Amino acid sequence: MSITAERKAEVIKTSAKKAGDTGSPEVQVAILSERINNLTEHFKTHSKDNHSRRGLLKLVSTRRSLLDYVKKKDEARYKALLEKHNIRR
Repeated sequence: MSITAERKAEVIKTSAKKAGDTGSPEVQVAILSERINNLTEHFKTHSKDNHSRRGLLKLVSTRRSLLDYVKKKDEARYKALLEKHNIRR
């Protein structure tokens, strides 16, 4: 359900714009997408885990807010993020 420190560092490294970039919307969306994908796999075997489902909905909402912010600031970055992380809109 949670991602390991090594996996998180790898996701940050692939999404960062420059060295030490951990707070940009692109990095935050990448980390949230990784966690959402892990939880989605978890629910394939644990369909009645409603406590974790609530957490998943919170993650999706947070990612949606970040994507709305990026869309408001720069449409091209928004479309690139959707394409990179296979996010439906």
